[in-house]
Amino acid sequence: MTAVTALEATGIGKSFRAVRALDDVALSLHYGEVTALLGDNGAGKSTLVKCLAGVYRPDAGTILVNGAKHEIGSPEGARALGIETVHQTLAVIDPLDVVENLFLNREHTRGGRFGSWLGVLDKRRMRAEAAEILGRLDIRLPSLRRPLSALSGGQRQAVAIGRAAAWGQQIVLLDEPAAALGVEQAARVLDLIRALRSAGVAVLLITHNMDRVMAVCDRAVVLRQGRTAAEVDVSSVTKDDLVAYITGARSGGPPT
Repeated sequence: MTAVTALEATGIGKSFRAVRALDDVALSLHYGEVTALLGDNGAGKSTLVKCLAGVYRPDAGTILVNGAKHEIGSPEGARALGIETVHQTLAVIDPLDVVENLFLNREHTRGGRFGSWLGVLDKRRMRAEAAEILGRLDIRLPSLRRPLSALSGGQRQAVAIGRAAAWGQQIVLLDEPAAALGVEQAARVLDLIRALRSAGVAVLLITHNMDRVMAVCDRAVVLRQGRTAAEVDVSSVTKDDLVAYITGARSGGPPT
């Protein structure tokens, strides 16, 4: 397991008027590791992810990516740093096909500068690269030309994760990627997460499912009422321990 830090956030604070959503939160992500971000509803998990993804600008704190300090002011800024996010809403466009979703806002064009200005898409190149991306992650779909609306929930989720994996060569943030999926579809999502870890990507996983944490995560960071409540090695705790940290029945944790 690598110890190289991909992202380090310290002292992160975020308020929405009178509501303090995050207060002095700390989080570090490492290459080749999956870190679980746990907490009850309202603990601040999605808010923290949106701060890292450039959706929200934190009120306080520091974010380092590969050891360099950055102020991430937009999702485009986050993506430029190699941070890709799969939000609960997926952000896929159902009428578009698989290839079009994978290359959304990153389309290849042909015909040089004039072709780029006209928006002449290089569909053959995009289809070939899409097949390579999905094959590398062992994502199996009935057709690359099928619209997302015709795919199952698990397949749509796989496309969203595949897009994040394709462009987020360093850091991938996953907010409840297996929510509302069946057992078999959720298992495929866990396989994708393992593939990202094997490729050396730093992965952050938000989930309420302790079985999934134990199955794929190396470390767990627990938020409670907007603050960091615990950080533990998953191999050193049980599911009951994690639930106790989340509920506040237990605080702190063994060293990670």
